[in-house]
Amino acid sequence: MQSIRIITIPDCKMLSSGTGMFGDGILERFDEWLQAKPQSIFPKDFLYWDDSAEIPGFCWLYLYEGGEIPYGFSLVDFKGGLYAVSTDIDGQTDTDAMNREKDEFLAANGFERDPARPELGNIITSKKAEKILGYCQMDYYTPIRPRT
Repeated sequence: MQSIRIITIPDCKMLSSGTGMFGDGILERFDEWLQAKPQSIFPKDFLYWDDSAEIPGFCWLYLYEGGEIPYGFSLVDFKGGLYAVSTDIDGQTDTDAMNREKDEFLAANGFERDPARPELGNIITSKKAEKILGYCQMDYYTPIRPRT
């Protein structure tokens, strides 16, 4: 059984929280807005570490589906592409082991990492499942491209 899946995220527009850290209010405001939205069958939000910001931090994105842009958020162009996705327990992931497994899978299947795009994360556990499990599962998205 393979534990890595390959998906394509198309180029699209995303709402952005802007860059911040948990505890400074920026990401909490985005989370509050996000929690008020109806839950979808598939998550539409992604978190990543933004090194390119004046002050590096996390940036939270949400697939833009039209309508008003909430105050304080911005609309950004998201460069999609292929992603290798693995799942683990949020906050307990052995990232070295996960990356080794991912790299072995990519090498065996004609892919390589694409450093031009950020790695993304996404909590996939509903509140109901989290209550039963006692933890959240997280999908880890690694941008990839065909091996050159």
